[in-house]
Amino acid sequence: MRAASTEARERLKAAMLRLAAGERAALEDVYRATSAKLFGICYRILGDEKEAEDALQDVYLTLWRRADRFDPARASPISWLATFARNRAIDRLRSGKARRSAVPESEAAPIADASPLAEAMLIDAEREARIHGCLDTLDETPRDAIRTAFFEGRTYAELAESMSVPLGTMKSWIRRGLTRLKACMEAGE
Repeated sequence: MRAASTEARERLKAAMLRLAAGERAALEDVYRATSAKLFGICYRILGDEKEAEDALQDVYLTLWRRADRFDPARASPISWLATFARNRAIDRLRSGKARRSAVPESEAAPIADASPLAEAMLIDAEREARIHGCLDTLDETPRDAIRTAFFEGRTYAELAESMSVPLGTMKSWIRRGLTRLKACMEAGE
C-alpha cells in the first residue's frame, strides 16, 4: 500500500510540474485527482454547495495562473492545493460573496477534513481495479463463487446448494481461488 501511495503522490506531483510548464492537459489530471477533496474543504467552510463550487472554480483558476509557484520540496501537491482551497473559501467569507448559510469565519479555521485524501482515493481505485483484474484470471466456477460470496454476502452453504455441489467442494473451490487471487494481488504490488 505504501508503494501505491507513493506512486499516486508522484503522479500528482508530475501533473503539477507539467501544469507549471504550461501543459493544459495536466490541469485535467490534477482536477480528477483532487477535486473531490478540495470541494469537501470548500463545502465544510462555506456550508453551501453552490458557494463551494464557486470557490473550487477559483482554486483551479488560481492554480492555472500560479502553478509555476508550486515547489515540491516545500509541500506535497495535495497540501498545497488544500491550502489554496481553504484560503479561497475564507476569502469568499471575508468578501461577503458567500451566502448566509456559510459558517462564521472564526469557525472555518479549526474544521478538520475527515474525507479521504486524494491519494487514498487513487490507491483504493487502483486496488479495486487490481482485484477485479485478478478475479478475471480465475476459472469461471471459483471466480463466480468468490464474487457471489464476497460481493453479495452469500454463505458457502447457500452457494453449494445453488450450484448443486457438496459444501466441502464449494469451500475447496473458494479456498483455492482465494489462494490464486492472493498470489495475483501480491505479484501486482
